[in-house]
Amino acid sequence: MSPVIPIRAGSGCSDAPVRRERGQREVFCGLTGIIWLHRKIQDAFFLVVGSRTCAHLIQSAAGVMIFAEPRFATAILDERDLAGLADAQDELDRVVTRLLQRRPEIRLLFLVGSCPSEVIKLDLARAAQRLSAQFSPAVRVLNYSGSGIETTFTQGEDACLAALVPQLAAASDDAPALMVVGALADVVEDQFARLFAELGIGSVSFLPARRAARMPAISAGTRFLLAQPFLADTARALEARGARRLAAPFPLGAEGTTAWLRAAADAFGVSAARFERVTAPGRERAARALARHRLLLGGKRIFFFPDSQLEIPLARFLSRELQVELVEVGTPYLHRQHLAEELALLPEGTALSEGQHLEQQLDRCRAARPDLVVCGLGLANPLEAEGLTTKWSIELVFTPVQGYEQAGDLAELFTRPLLRREKLVA
Repeated sequence: MSPVIPIRAGSGCSDAPVRRERGQREVFCGLTGIIWLHRKIQDAFFLVVGSRTCAHLIQSAAGVMIFAEPRFATAILDERDLAGLADAQDELDRVVTRLLQRRPEIRLLFLVGSCPSEVIKLDLARAAQRLSAQFSPAVRVLNYSGSGIETTFTQGEDACLAALVPQLAAASDDAPALMVVGALADVVEDQFARLFAELGIGSVSFLPARRAARMPAISAGTRFLLAQPFLADTARALEARGARRLAAPFPLGAEGTTAWLRAAADAFGVSAARFERVTAPGRERAARALARHRLLLGGKRIFFFPDSQLEIPLARFLSRELQVELVEVGTPYLHRQHLAEELALLPEGTALSEGQHLEQQLDRCRAARPDLVVCGLGLANPLEAEGLTTKWSIELVFTPVQGYEQAGDLAELFTRPLLRREKLVA
């Protein structure tokens, strides 16, 4: 097993120039985040206030079967609402009342803004306050924006969690406690909970919790680890309530997971010997799982289009643990503070870009002819038709990829399209 390479300040791409681009974009909107959030918070419901297009997008992204009864829906804004012929607030009250009568198990209701509701200036914050007062304490009603006008699709989760933070209870004291922030698959959450327990970190909570009544409390003693790199607003809201972020790379691959766990271990006084003993089995399993993928991925060239904000941690994982060459790493938004540890681990000279100018990025990608392109769904088929091999970036968000046990699964998401291409060529 290869050793974990220590992070050194000023190394890698910490001070590297970043190409900033503003132009045509190709991204999903923040409504897409509902697809994984509604599975995570098991007694929450997400009511999108939007158009039929919004409804079709979510239905298509979720792959909802005809007999399924999911915990999301769309309150359709029709011509009367858009023309001001109907009182949209009254209509919304009627829809919510009918929904809660039909689904009494709901304990947390999110009113999710969309492009149409924001264009007509529908005040969902006021509606949430009014409805929460009407239906509390049985149901809390919150709101956030999932509009795609100025956001990328992962920012829907950030907006949702940021809306939850002001509602978190205040802890009874300032005793040290760890909060893991970001929606994780239940299996991944359980794995991390076991690791923290074995490390002796007793008070650990996750945001979001699986049930509305189990959302974590917060105090000045709360330290939090971000599990996702796209939670800037949530982190800011937590810090405003006195919590402190633990700086760390993100838990992708063996190296990222080890450094992420070590940040918590150092903050809570875990000895080096205990940390080594607890993490060694997971590191060894991850190393074995990655070895066979390195045979295919080693030396391959990859190009990241900006889409999910996962691009820089993924690039670090691919470069350092699978020996992939980074042609260009584009990301919708580069938060230098939250990504400082990741940037330090990237190879010097990595081409970084922030934002999107689609035509210029397509030109650079076509000129480079990389072995693999990570991009959104809208670009994948046209690039495949041009002979380039692609990986859908949205799959990297939907799939459990964090932690030691998922390191091999994460690598396989990149080897699979290369193997598919080989079979097609054969």
